[in-house]
Amino acid sequence: MSTPSEAASVSRWAVVLAGGVGSRFWPLSTPRRPKQLLPLVGERSLLEDTLARLAPLAPPAQTLVLTNAAVADAVAAAADEAGAVPRANVLTEPRPAGTAAALVWAAATIERRAGPDAVMMCVHADWAIGDAAGFRAALLRAATAAAAHASLVTIGVVPTRPDPGFGYICAGREAAAGLRVVDRFVEKPDRARAEQMVREGYLWNSGIFVWRVGDFLAEVRRYTPEVAPALDAAIAAGHDAGVFFDRARAVSVDVGVLERSHRVLVIPGDFGWDDVGTWAALRRVRRTDADGNALHGTVYALDARGNVVHAEGNAVALYGVSDLVVVTRDGLTVVTTIDRAADLKRLVESLPPWLAERTS
Repeated sequence: MSTPSEAASVSRWAVVLAGGVGSRFWPLSTPRRPKQLLPLVGERSLLEDTLARLAPLAPPAQTLVLTNAAVADAVAAAADEAGAVPRANVLTEPRPAGTAAALVWAAATIERRAGPDAVMMCVHADWAIGDAAGFRAALLRAATAAAAHASLVTIGVVPTRPDPGFGYICAGREAAAGLRVVDRFVEKPDRARAEQMVREGYLWNSGIFVWRVGDFLAEVRRYTPEVAPALDAAIAAGHDAGVFFDRARAVSVDVGVLERSHRVLVIPGDFGWDDVGTWAALRRVRRTDADGNALHGTVYALDARGNVVHAEGNAVALYGVSDLVVVTRDGLTVVTTIDRAADLKRLVESLPPWLAERTS
């Protein structure tokens, strides 16, 4: 393993994936106001929270934010205000091409600016982290391991519940203290299988990845035909993003790289990680009242338990109800249940034109 002085000398870069809209947070999240720009957990937006957590690990000049063309200006403004991230460090995808393409383009950008030994720490902008210091410590351990073992390192979160909404990691033999070889990745299971995997010690696949950019790009060229030819064509064209995203085929980094590579290691992490994926998640990551209600805005609740309410511009009163999601914004109110909140995309896709226009 690297010594502390060697680890400190490594060029560390933070990469934040901040694309997507977050349709499961409709009507608060829209194409013009995506989820990562909303204050869903605290007073700051999810992107601002993410950049603040990463600031002690990488300076603004070594922080990249990846987003889509439709919201690039809004994301760039938020990144500049939150952490003075330069506009040139907000990389825009002309079209969605999957997480493999996004991270490959980020890695190629870092390699061009800092060389193949620079370490890239990849996170998403829509997470809640309970222990920021523990999160950073885990990233530093992963950065040290990635450089020392010339490997692709992921941080597998120690599960707090059998959640079928997450992917899982089966950790195999020990490569070093606190570092294991990944045996396999498991896609989102059903609940019974999730319960079994938690009992067997599987970890949540958090989507936190750390590697030297040269090692990652070498594995991409070896195992990822969906993206590698596009990268070589883009480099030949003068590092042309348009060429790259035009030619890249959509695939996730998990499927396109990590499941095919034999150089993947995992570090267990336990720092209060949660994927803020649906309104129901806010019961876990927001402060709740004595009856388990997660409330934002002007809300009065009587004999009400386990509800999630986000009141923006309107007041909400709850009486005698449980496990509801109530969202009000700009004269529109949406009411569903905690269980159905994960399926809001179906509702959004079925909206009549007169209503869809009001929430675009």
